[in-house]
Order: sequence, then C-alpha cells, then structure tokens
Amino acid sequence: MQYTPKDNLEKRREESRCALEEQRIREERFKLERKIAAKKKKKIIAITVGIILVLSFWITYAMLSPGRYDDFAKCLTEKGAVMYGEDWCKYTQGQKEMFGKSFKYIDYQVKTGLIKRPTWIIGGKSYETVQSFERLSALTGCKY
Repeated sequence: MQYTPKDNLEKRREESRCALEEQRIREERFKLERKIAAKKKKKIIAITVGIILVLSFWITYAMLSPGRYDDFAKCLTEKGAVMYGEDWCKYTQGQKEMFGKSFKYIDYQVKTGLIKRPTWIIGGKSYETVQSFERLSALTGCKY
C-alpha cells in the first residue's frame, strides 16, 4: 500500500488537531491550577486577617478592661492606707503583683531606710512586710 500526498495531508491535519487539543487541555489545566492557587491565597489572607483581628481585640480588651481589684485598691487609698517600699525589693514587688493592674490605685511611695519592706501605714499604725488582702480588708473595712 502506498501513501499518497493526500494521506500525508490528512495525517498531518490529524496530528495538528491532536496537538491543538492537547494545547487546549494544558491551557484549561493551567487556568484551573491558577484558580485553585488564587483560592488558597485568599483563604490564607482571610485566616491571617482573622487572627490579627482576634489578637487585636484581645490585646485591646486586656489593656482597657478594669483590674480585678480596682475597687479594693481605690477603697484602701480612700481610707488613707499608704504603702511604702523600694522598687528593687522583691517583697515590695510581690505586694505590687498581688494587685496586678489595680496597683495603680494604691497610694505607693518609695521610701529608703525602711527596716522591712513593704511597710503599710493604716490609721497611723505601721504594718511591716507583705500584707494579705484579708488583713488589709480587716484593717480598713474595704472589701476585696
């Protein structure tokens, strides 16, 4: 059997059609992969923005929310209780940490030369060392 130029032409046309079909399939696959990649990127961005918003809310809430012992600390100051200490002293630091954010309402004064730190002055009397909330409450009538 002999091939004619017409057969060769048909064969080349068929090969060309196959090549065009393969090219179309590759282009569609490429478009689909780009769409998938774009969706992944959007999802990652959305999750990142969500995490940032949650963290921002949490930090703002933590900074602006009142301290747990605000009322107690304010009452102590209103009753004239004064805490003396020195910032380098671990016991003074411990007493401060007991109040947490609420310590800003305590009448605290740095005083050198104290024998024991911290020293509370309540009603004209001196109370040395770290005082429990129960003790401070009993001495002042403030509720914690």
